[in-house]
Amino acid sequence: MSYLETTHNVYKEAALTPDVGLCCTTNPIWELPGLKIPRIMQEMNYGCGSTVHARDLTNNPKMLYVGVGGGMELLQFAYFNRNKGGVIGLDVVDEMLEASRKNFKIAEEQNDWFQSDFVDLRKGDAMDLPVEDNSIDVAAQNCLFNIFKSDDLKKAIEEMYRVLKPHGKLVMSDPTCEQPMNDELRNDARLRALCLSGSLSIADYVKALTDAGFGTIEIRARKPYRILDPKNYPTEALIYIESIEVAAIKDPMPADGPCIFTGRAAIYYGDEDYFDDGLGHTLLKNQPLAICDKTTTALQALGRDDIFFSEPTFHYDGGGCC
Repeated sequence: MSYLETTHNVYKEAALTPDVGLCCTTNPIWELPGLKIPRIMQEMNYGCGSTVHARDLTNNPKMLYVGVGGGMELLQFAYFNRNKGGVIGLDVVDEMLEASRKNFKIAEEQNDWFQSDFVDLRKGDAMDLPVEDNSIDVAAQNCLFNIFKSDDLKKAIEEMYRVLKPHGKLVMSDPTCEQPMNDELRNDARLRALCLSGSLSIADYVKALTDAGFGTIEIRARKPYRILDPKNYPTEALIYIESIEVAAIKDPMPADGPCIFTGRAAIYYGDEDYFDDGLGHTLLKNQPLAICDKTTTALQALGRDDIFFSEPTFHYDGGGCC
């Protein structure tokens, strides 16, 4: 049985019998005016973070969500686009699609603004999306892509890139791991399906996105996720897994490489009112400016003694210039 077949079976069972502890327990439940999330959706929320960010969802964006779970994030997306078919929900598991349909009927009863046809549920594969080119403003996946092995991950990211409009956003949450994992862990199909042994390092995760052509990457959050310990897993070392929330933007690739925001800032404290490097970066005196890693390197290379550079926080919340 392939690892994808194992994954299919794991989530078929999770659709038929909700498993509250299947993935993570740190997903935020949005408290938005008039939004009530049914308990069954919360129990079937098999993600490791959130892909719902209000600043991405202005002006009724056309949205795509791959891997529907119990429909919770689809409902949250529909809150921002209350149009028939405004959100596409895609899954390869029939039972998960059917569970979401049932959950949306409950959501209709609890939310007077919501209609099930706001969400267009479709059966489809992340590696072959049944969606037109350049048709989506915001695409999202939560705790799915980390399951894929490298060739399949490449296809899935390329498909997301294909369907996004220019300057569209791919918003994701996935486990990552900075420590090496042995082959036994990596090749355990069930552990991979459970979002434990397929985790990439942040650098490899970001590279997979930029290799597909995404010109801007924002790392928005980095949080504790799970532990693989020698008592319960085939590992001699304790392995710490985190989850990250990332937005990859379909901007043109700059000639000098992608802009990757990891929460760095620069603060100028020289004698003038501001510092301008002549390349589009203006630092006002004693005011932090968010900068990407590439700009950090370039400004540091100037060798000035009047600019402070913060370390990455892995929590970028917008602004700055690059």
